[in-house]
Amino acid sequence: MKQYGVLVVDDSAFMRRAISLMLEEDPRFFVIGIARNGVEAVEKVKRLKPDLVTMDVEMPEMNGISALDQIMKTNPVPVVMISSRTQDGAQETLQALSLGAVDFFLKDNLIRNRNGENQSKEFIERLSGIIEAKWTHSLPVSHENDNNEDYLKQEEPGEPIKPQQNADMVLIGCSTGGPKALQTILPNFPKNFPVPIVVAQHMPPGFTKHLADRFNTLCQMEVKEVQNNQEVKAGTIFICPSGYQTRFEKQEDTIVFKVDNHDDGQELYKPSIDLTLSSAAPIFKDRLLSVILTGMGVDGTKGCGLVKQFHGKVFVEAEDTCIVYGMPRAVLEAGYADRQYKLSKMYKEITENV
Repeated sequence: MKQYGVLVVDDSAFMRRAISLMLEEDPRFFVIGIARNGVEAVEKVKRLKPDLVTMDVEMPEMNGISALDQIMKTNPVPVVMISSRTQDGAQETLQALSLGAVDFFLKDNLIRNRNGENQSKEFIERLSGIIEAKWTHSLPVSHENDNNEDYLKQEEPGEPIKPQQNADMVLIGCSTGGPKALQTILPNFPKNFPVPIVVAQHMPPGFTKHLADRFNTLCQMEVKEVQNNQEVKAGTIFICPSGYQTRFEKQEDTIVFKVDNHDDGQELYKPSIDLTLSSAAPIFKDRLLSVILTGMGVDGTKGCGLVKQFHGKVFVEAEDTCIVYGMPRAVLEAGYADRQYKLSKMYKEITENV
């Protein structure tokens, strides 16, 4: 069995020890080194060449964001951010994801969740998923390199949309690597895009509001976190709130969001892509386009099956560009995907099928 070296970066001796113990319980990982701040992290990534880095956000001398930025420019390696629950921590974590971090974990959940149990198993599985995905580094989205074949030219605000529509809603589901994938796609949609876009992204409670606010500064379409009883309207990108389930309900001539904590007890995630898709499929029928991007696990597979029963379309991200190919692969292997596309092609394919 191949082993993978992990550099553990944190200014807390307790956290360094806790993360190291989790890693050493799995034969696939060993701790190749530790660092107490960003300066040490940059130097040790260069010298030790780890397969993966866990990086604290807040540290003295150089914080995790600055260290990540330098590492991605000089010695790219998969980096998982370890964040606090504070609002500042959420904002900085999203910034880190945009700079190239592949995933993040909350310190509170890593040590002890609300039931008093740690989440070391999930943590290790997510790390192994990143390693097994054969991670390749790509720079943050740029709109300056017109010669890059993977570059998606951003549409000018107000560009006309073809009059004939084939869909009434686009629903995007994603997990690990999702914020970075979304940053490649969402800013390209013009302000007058004729249908709503709904995003179900697995995140800890409190993070999706910051995600929506961040994308609202990057996108031409307005971006909002979903509110209960909010009308589903074209021209808006809606982000399903973390910690809750989001469904659709038809009320006479309008369709509204229903946001609550209710599920059947079988769902691992809030938001659950399966639940959101399962409520959308009977309402939008063949006018629904479902897109499953990078992510670990199988959430979205059951929902995409229902989308196909109602004759909607399902696209999945190709393995080549996924941080973790779990969710798209599950949909593809279940026979529910109409097409799979590299991330660089997904925006074009979405617009051509709406």
